Amino acid sequence: MRANSRAPSSAQTGLHEDLPRLLERRAASPFLKPCAEYNRRAFLESMERRERAAPGKPLILDSCCGNGASTVALAEAFPEHYVIGVDKSAARLAKRPRCLPPNLDLVRADLADYWRLMHSASVRVARHYLLYPNPWPKIGQLSRRWHAHPVFPSMLELGGRLECRSNWRIYIEEFCFSIRHLTGIDARCETWRPDVAQTPFEKKYLESGHELFRVGVDLGRGQNGLRPQESGIRSVTGGFAAGVTKPHPEYHPTVGARRAVPYRRYRLG
Repeated sequence: MRANSRAPSSAQTGLHEDLPRLLERRAASPFLKPCAEYNRRAFLESMERRERAAPGKPLILDSCCGNGASTVALAEAFPEHYVIGVDKSAARLAKRPRCLPPNLDLVRADLADYWRLMHSASVRVARHYLLYPNPWPKIGQLSRRWHAHPVFPSMLELGGRLECRSNWRIYIEEFCFSIRHLTGIDARCETWRPDVAQTPFEKKYLESGHELFRVGVDLGRGQNGLRPQESGIRSVTGGFAAGVTKPHPEYHPTVGARRAVPYRRYRLG
């Protein structure tokens, strides 16, 4: 990637006025869309590989992992953890590093399903990273941001230390607002200037002179039923993004792993 990236541009200048109302809807109505069979298969096979490779080890999830560079960095930084990177793009995952640590797995799946399958199977994480997801900065794209997506409450239920980064401040401010609104847990936006870039996007944004932002929050072992908090639109901090697409006909849910029999311990609703 060349260091000529444009910073996100939007007519939106603060917290989206529809976000509190949308979060009320998300909290009141569970996301009932059926999970696609290929995502179920990808989840079951990844859990079986985890059980074979690292039974009992704490889990780190790298969502929207792209080419897996960030997943490798996490696996090397946390050798006593098992790290799963998930992305829906076969093209991005095909560019993964050649040498992968033994405590790492890369999975091709739609996160809107994968997160719900984890939640349904009572899989909890020690750490969860969402690094530079698509911010969908246009005002009309609010519902495509992860923090406003119907799956967001289920994602928060995965627990652990959640960290999101972006080069758009409003995205992180909205993300923090959504966490506070749904859980009552304090979450604050902060500027971020790493010594070493962890992802290709982070490297490109730094070399392009962008200001970076992040939020880190401890969700514990997941909430037992998220409930909306009283909220008003004020100078608060919080945000996320992404969409779900239909699979290519030649879609295969896992990357660089032999085909496995579904792990029967995980019962899915």
